[in-house]
Amino acid sequence: MMDLSWNGLSIVFNPLLPKALLAALAFLFVALFIFSLWRRARGAFLRLLAVLSILAALFDPSVVQEKRAYQKDIAVILVDHSPSQTIGARAAQAARGLSELSRELGKLDDIEVKVIDAGAGPDTAEKGTQLFEALRRGMADLPLARIAGIIIVSDGQIHDVPPALADLGLDAPIHLLLTDDPTKGDRRVELLEAPSFGLVGKPVEVKLRVDDLGANAGAATTIRIKRDGVPLDPMPVVTGRETTLSLGLEHGGQTVFEIEADEGPAELTRINNRAVLSVNGVRAELKVLLISGEPYPGERAWRNLLKSDPSVSLIHFTILRPPNKQDATPINELALIAFPYDELFDVKLREFDLIIFDRFEHLGILPDEYFQHIADYVAEGGAVLEAAGPTAVGQFSLYRTPLAPLFSAMPTGEILEQGFKPSLSDVGKRHPVTADLLPDPNTTPNWGRWFRQIAAVNQGGEVLMNGAGDLPLLVLNRIGKGRVAQIFSDHLWLWSKGFEGGGPQAELIRRTAHWLMQEPDLEEEDLRATAIDGKLEIERRSLSPQGNIDVTVTRPDDTTATLRLKEIGRGRATATLPATDQGLYRINDGTRDAFAALGEINSREFNDPRASVQPLQPLMLASGGTDAVLPGHELPDLRRVGKKGDRSGNNWFGLTRNEDYVVTGVAQAPLLPPWAALALAIGLVLAAWRREGR
Repeated sequence: MMDLSWNGLSIVFNPLLPKALLAALAFLFVALFIFSLWRRARGAFLRLLAVLSILAALFDPSVVQEKRAYQKDIAVILVDHSPSQTIGARAAQAARGLSELSRELGKLDDIEVKVIDAGAGPDTAEKGTQLFEALRRGMADLPLARIAGIIIVSDGQIHDVPPALADLGLDAPIHLLLTDDPTKGDRRVELLEAPSFGLVGKPVEVKLRVDDLGANAGAATTIRIKRDGVPLDPMPVVTGRETTLSLGLEHGGQTVFEIEADEGPAELTRINNRAVLSVNGVRAELKVLLISGEPYPGERAWRNLLKSDPSVSLIHFTILRPPNKQDATPINELALIAFPYDELFDVKLREFDLIIFDRFEHLGILPDEYFQHIADYVAEGGAVLEAAGPTAVGQFSLYRTPLAPLFSAMPTGEILEQGFKPSLSDVGKRHPVTADLLPDPNTTPNWGRWFRQIAAVNQGGEVLMNGAGDLPLLVLNRIGKGRVAQIFSDHLWLWSKGFEGGGPQAELIRRTAHWLMQEPDLEEEDLRATAIDGKLEIERRSLSPQGNIDVTVTRPDDTTATLRLKEIGRGRATATLPATDQGLYRINDGTRDAFAALGEINSREFNDPRASVQPLQPLMLASGGTDAVLPGHELPDLRRVGKKGDRSGNNWFGLTRNEDYVVTGVAQAPLLPPWAALALAIGLVLAAWRREGR
């Protein structure tokens, strides 16, 4: 079947004979016609017309008229609901723009309106405003041939603009209706270089710049810095110039720095005046000094335990020959190292993170001034662990040195030589050092027995474990910036040997040592939060009951919520809150602050909150669209335009006429009925015969 068509009218051919046969007949008739002309026969042209009428009848031509139903074009209104649209009156202007556009488009009989809401979502901080992704989803069920135009109601800060109009697969103008004045300025703090981790005790360098967007650089301002909620000294800066900050890390784990600039001469929002930096503090190496008294089975257990931790650098000295020991052995034959007390307790003392005295007797080895150095070291942030043995009640005990004020529990002078099972105190069941040693802290531990207890009286420390007769066995205390732990038995090593089933010796010592070295995860009075899977999980630790404790949560958009914590045991109380906005969440319980970051902390959405046509400019130029500012102005005129020619102009948006249609029916009639073709052929043959007869 062959056809010829124009504007819905078609001529259709349905040959009655095979095309090859028709071609052969046509060739034959043409040859006969040429032969007639060569013989100068009369009536040759009349015979040709007769043959053509027969051939036309054999092609069976018919006229087909389509019945078309023209479809309405579609105008798409893409409305921006991103967080930057909450600035000032932008949301109200967007609502006004949508209302007026819907009203004016409703006056056009040949236009349908499709409204697509976009820009809201949990990942705007990381990805910014994503409008075109929502546009593609919204137009997935629309015929692109009917799209008359797209009008975007937005502040123009769109972060997924396609590089070319062809990526959208449509031929229609794209217009922008700005919801704010593009001449307004704003101040922001931008982090240029920010480390994600650093060494504890070492400063990290942060590079930033304060910009007054829309204004000249060079203005003087001040930035204020907080470290874990504690203010640091303010710093003067100049806008438009790179500034380097040196920020110290005081502890391991997460440290949150908040950097905020003073209010600028023009401000759209204060959100981007603040930058947040989360730095994970790590210790390059934990240096531990272990000083043991006379050898005993537990000495090797201490050494093996500390050496098994790859993060610990251990220096171990055992006092085998005190200075007051006299025998006939020549000095040059002794295979002993002189105890380097001057280097350890004066020159390099503060290089150690922890000092352990294991059944130590001073025996005149250290002058009192070196014990005082250790006491000062603890007050300044150091840590001491004393594992007491029988010598703790003698005249050479550490409790008879300048270290005595460090210890909150003091020996009574009595040594209990009897079997007992260590147990957790009520405080120990809540303290993070010991609370997790048992699957259920409310059950009685079935640990192996110890057989020596140094009787002591607690005078202010936290007793975590009890021994024989419920006497203090493990006591922790804080002195100044430092920490002290006391273990009143030297039979801890029995657990490492598995005696009577043993016990959690390795975990107990590891947790105690890391608490002494101020590991954040083992803080007994702590508030922490984690944002994950769309939820903010808050946990508060305390040695005291936590009934009726409320916390205040400040979201990234500065809105707040109050939550009641629920006690769950082991000194923990928790609460959860849906977290949909990306950014930094602040939690406060009245005394402590905690921070949790969801996605990108420093929002891309508010990096430049000014209204602007620049992101959409290339797409508007390619499509023939334009922009208009809505605040303080009337809505631009809406005009129907052809596919060719201007699609926008001064204060008017064009919407193309696509004239798309669907075929609802077909009318068909024969162009040359067989009887008419036969009558015509006969008439022409008779005319040719008559002409030839003359």
